[in-house]
Amino acid sequence: MPADLAVIGLGPFGLPLAQAAVAAGIPTVGYRTGPEPGSLSAADLRRMLSGGFRHATGPAELGRVRTAVICAPTPRGADGGLDLTQLESAARTLAAHLRPHTTVILESPVPPGTTEDLLRPLLEEGSGLRAGRDFHLAYSPSRVDPGNRDHTPANTPKVIGGLTPACTESAAAFYGRLTDKVVRARGVREAETVQLLETNFRHVNIALVNEMAVLCHDLGVDLWDVVRCAETKPFGFQAFRPGPGVGGHTVPQDLTHTAGRTLRMVELAQQVNSQMPRYVVQRAATLLNEHGKSARGARVLLLGVTYKPDLADQQGTPAREIATRLMELGASVSYHDPHVPSWNVLDRPVPRADSLYEAAADADLTILLQQHRTYDLQALSVKAQLLLDTRGAAPTGAAHRL
Repeated sequence: MPADLAVIGLGPFGLPLAQAAVAAGIPTVGYRTGPEPGSLSAADLRRMLSGGFRHATGPAELGRVRTAVICAPTPRGADGGLDLTQLESAARTLAAHLRPHTTVILESPVPPGTTEDLLRPLLEEGSGLRAGRDFHLAYSPSRVDPGNRDHTPANTPKVIGGLTPACTESAAAFYGRLTDKVVRARGVREAETVQLLETNFRHVNIALVNEMAVLCHDLGVDLWDVVRCAETKPFGFQAFRPGPGVGGHTVPQDLTHTAGRTLRMVELAQQVNSQMPRYVVQRAATLLNEHGKSARGARVLLLGVTYKPDLADQQGTPAREIATRLMELGASVSYHDPHVPSWNVLDRPVPRADSLYEAAADADLTILLQQHRTYDLQALSVKAQLLLDTRGAAPTGAAHRL
């Protein structure tokens, strides 16, 4: 069966889109843009394949679809801006096979202006076609939340901004097959800036509550109780919770590297959030000292080394920096994670605990970094000599909270 949709980029943005399309009965072909760690389980991938999803045998297949969605990863580059290398490569590959009347949509996180100033010229030059006349071009911010069972592609509104009104409507017709609600932005740049606002909103608010965590600890105030009470306010407040750092595939953007503009709140949020792994290690060392032990030579067990609960994805996980800093202090670090069978830090393997409770009982300090569903914090608090809970998951009084 010929594919109706090509998803270009099968990483954290492309795979969920392909999964949703297959579930909606859309014949879908996937095309890799590079080494892309997937965010779906083996069972989900098997269901996709049985539903008709297939990998492209070559780039020529990209020219046989009605809709092509570019989901190439755009990680942070060495200069601090987004690295658009895979996006550019994907655009050139698609351009060489682009046919008239195709709808091209960009979902990768990008700075505002990228669709018009980078993607459009690449597609037009490589194809000889003109965007808005010979093919449709639009941007739609990815709203993937891996592991979220309540907010799925089907019930999450999709924002769309096209180069022309006709481009917007063509993209809306496609996404209307996947989701209950389509939201039309005024244009491409507005849609791109939606992604910018949504990503930065998350990082800024996490930074605020992380600063509150440090302040409350110094004041002897239970932050988790403060958040619990504050979230009862029915207006003007949205609850965020602190943690050992911020991971994930979308990075905050202050536009310094694209528009020459600094979003001061975002810049400060990055500074605050990037300090959290260091703060966790400081708290760990202090706890050990208070119980007559030094970090040097201490046995420290890290629980949950992924960036999100109940997933294997380690993109941007703060666990790596925390482990590194503990090792630099001379601690003997091991880990437990039901989703990560092996883990390397500083180019060497970190010992994996097979028996969770035995390892917690043997460790001088156990640090909960990620709250996987399988962790029984009440039982762990009984077994562990010392338990530092960075997620507020343990029962009150059962652990030292961040």
